[in-house]
Amino acid sequence: MLEKIRVVLVNTSHSGNIGSAARAMKTMGLTNLWLVNPGMSIDEQAIALSAGASDVLSNATIVPTLADAVADCGLVIGTSARARTWSWPMLDARQAGEQAMAEAQQHQVALVFGRERTGLTNDELHLCHYHMAIPANPDYSSLNLAMAVQTIAYEVRMAWLAHNGVNKSESEGLPEYPLAADLERFYTHLEQTLLDTGFIIKPHPGQIMTKLRRLFNRARPEAFELNILRGILTSIQKKQSKPKDNS
Repeated sequence: MLEKIRVVLVNTSHSGNIGSAARAMKTMGLTNLWLVNPGMSIDEQAIALSAGASDVLSNATIVPTLADAVADCGLVIGTSARARTWSWPMLDARQAGEQAMAEAQQHQVALVFGRERTGLTNDELHLCHYHMAIPANPDYSSLNLAMAVQTIAYEVRMAWLAHNGVNKSESEGLPEYPLAADLERFYTHLEQTLLDTGFIIKPHPGQIMTKLRRLFNRARPEAFELNILRGILTSIQKKQSKPKDNS
């Protein structure tokens, strides 16, 4: 199941941080590294600081956007060190490790880490089911990227070790969740339907879609429930497209 846990680094600006993150991953048995639009290539410094984890670097997947990195994932957890305007379902590091391991039985799981200085943008955090914060000392919360990756990777490994002692029957029957790409298609469908019905206006959409994303991320609809919602939206659009009887 550890192979289904991917660590996603977004727009990392220093190659050494990529190497140090790879080292942190491999010490905990994680090898699936994804790089989103990295600011630096994997160079000699990255390899040197990986301290023997160069295989993680050589097998890293590089993509242009976070949406590409998480499209086939059923669970996406994004790190956030500061409060945001719109609160999202939050996890601490231990809860994130447990949630990741529980769902890795069924689908790919992404643990997303943002830029060294500014973290993840609001739009990137909107792609995540949960936000995760490491409860560091508020008077000195100076965690670098590799430290953050190491902390979460440790919690994932602890959850994995605990899971190995659980009966298979106890871990069966988990719900099937839609992949991130399916959720994005749903949000596109929902927004278009709300535009068609006049509920939102394209020049002035306000915060409606942000609030709806937060609602559905919090509710975490299962795959068949999302299909029902898509069916409802389709039926509304069909009704809207029928010519009105003016007789």
